[in-house]
Amino acid sequence: MPTLQWTHPPAAAPMPEARSPIPSSLPKPHRALGLALLLAIFLAAGLFAYRLSERDGIDRMRQAASHQLDTLAAAIDSEVTRHASIPSAVELNPDVLALLRAPEDKQDVLQPAANRFLQKLNDHLGGPAIFVLDTKGRVAASSDWIFSDNLLAAELSYMPFFRNAVRGVPARHYAVDHVRHEPGYYFALPIRDEQQEWKVIGVAVVKSGIRELERRWLGQEAPALIVDSSGLVLLASPPDWRYATLQPWPKAELERVSREQFAGQAIGAVTLDIELEGAADGAIVRLPKHLRGDLSPLSGAKPYLALSRNLPGTAWRIVVFSDLRPVAVQAATHAALTAAALGCLLLGALYAKQRQRLARGREEAQAMLQRANQELENKVGERTADLSEAVDRLQREVVERERAEQTLRSAQDELVQAAKLAVLGQMATGITHELSQPLGAIRTLSANAVEFMHRGDLVTAEKNLGIVGQLAEQAGRIITPLKTFARKSPAVSAAVDVAQAVDSALFLFEQRLRKQNVTVDRPIAADSWIAWCDQNRLQQVLVNLIGNAIDAMAERPERRLRFAIALADERRLALTVSDTGSGFTAQALEHLFEPFFTTKQPGEGLGLGLTISRDILRDFGGDLLAEPAPGGGACFTVLLPLSINADPPKGLP
Repeated sequence: MPTLQWTHPPAAAPMPEARSPIPSSLPKPHRALGLALLLAIFLAAGLFAYRLSERDGIDRMRQAASHQLDTLAAAIDSEVTRHASIPSAVELNPDVLALLRAPEDKQDVLQPAANRFLQKLNDHLGGPAIFVLDTKGRVAASSDWIFSDNLLAAELSYMPFFRNAVRGVPARHYAVDHVRHEPGYYFALPIRDEQQEWKVIGVAVVKSGIRELERRWLGQEAPALIVDSSGLVLLASPPDWRYATLQPWPKAELERVSREQFAGQAIGAVTLDIELEGAADGAIVRLPKHLRGDLSPLSGAKPYLALSRNLPGTAWRIVVFSDLRPVAVQAATHAALTAAALGCLLLGALYAKQRQRLARGREEAQAMLQRANQELENKVGERTADLSEAVDRLQREVVERERAEQTLRSAQDELVQAAKLAVLGQMATGITHELSQPLGAIRTLSANAVEFMHRGDLVTAEKNLGIVGQLAEQAGRIITPLKTFARKSPAVSAAVDVAQAVDSALFLFEQRLRKQNVTVDRPIAADSWIAWCDQNRLQQVLVNLIGNAIDAMAERPERRLRFAIALADERRLALTVSDTGSGFTAQALEHLFEPFFTTKQPGEGLGLGLTISRDILRDFGGDLLAEPAPGGGACFTVLLPLSINADPPKGLP
């Protein structure tokens, strides 16, 4: 009965509303005015959405074009300007200086040496043409002297880069040579002679090829241009736009630039007739009608977004064009969707008004439900507080455990570093002996070279300096493994050549092995076994095992250190290190990896080396095992994970 009395009022409530239909009661003029106002609201909303979407689309298109400009600029910088420093090397070469100092009747004898130097330099760099001009603009030496169409004796005095360089100003310029008719970017540097009070006696030139740049450029999907400072298009993704001008040029100017820079090739046949002011931030331009058919993506289009960027070091500017038709279509779509959404909103408002009456009837039921909910939430809150307190305790315990683990790891790293420095200290005498000989020879040869240079004997001085370089490289080969071994760095797993790691560890004990007459068997080929670990940490493990083996064989008549390697399973390899030392008993084997357990005499070890080594290997997913070696001695097996990308070991199926 209470439920029936509660539901009667909602059933009678709609009757007064049904007797007052508001829309039908409005006069016709007011109805027309309301429809007109509604239509105006729809149009205003659609126009606002169109403008907003158009602006957002242009911004996104500008960002995409800016990213494309970054990519193109990086490609141009790496392809064109990477040879800018080569002329400095040519300027210092004695063969080139001798050629330019000599009279014209004696240059034929000195030219081959300069040609060979330029050829070797060109072969080392791979690609650019390198040549030397005299002060008259004639090619005196060139890296392409072995080809029939070489640049030797070519007259290049008309090129702008020569005219600037011969006046003492370094120059760089885009041009086409008249010998091979190949475009390129030229870097020119004046060659000065200190014997003639730094007078300019020639010009060193490097021609950087742009064929790879043209190949990448023609593959661009969006239209793009490279324009020089004068407004001439050097490269374009529409091939027909190459050597076009942004604005019309006088005929005399076109002929002059064609003659001096492009070996007489026709330029300016096409004029784009566009202005790029403000294109650095994005500008809307329109191409002439006669150019719209040159590129199919632009066919029939009207507005385009042009974005440009200056290239430092080249005086070039990159320009990319983006068709704005998709933006207009998307903006129109968004405007239509906005109008539709507004209509749906109005319908939703009418629907909400109809449901409002039903909502009143649910309010009391919701209130009762909320009270029950509140009681339940109070009970849940009490239980949650208890659980939160328990969780907080667990979190504090976890933090304490993590802090303790971090402290242990830090202590382990410090012990590893201390062990490295101890090994280096033991080998200090041998290292000093190895370095003293090359350092003494370097000191003697460098003094001799100075004396020979005073006498004017540059050939002998050059030979002495060459030997000094070899001795310095020899000293570097001695020091490099020591620096790598002593460096304190976090463990980072990578592909490691096991043979190289073994050789580096043996190098550190070279003096002790030679002094104690230890024979080393290491039948492991280079690049045949690749493990996935940290090379420095693996070397520390091997150094510990090799040092223990040498100590164990100190009093033995036969001293032999053996290395062997094989597959442990599908994912790990096994590197064994065995010796002919005193070995260890079964009781010692049980406690071998326990901290502070050692079989050495008091004061000779802490008993932490094997424990730390096993922990290091387990961090990589490996392990360290020990067993008596056949015939006496000890045998340790180092298990290492195989590299994921490594090829199958050589000699295995």
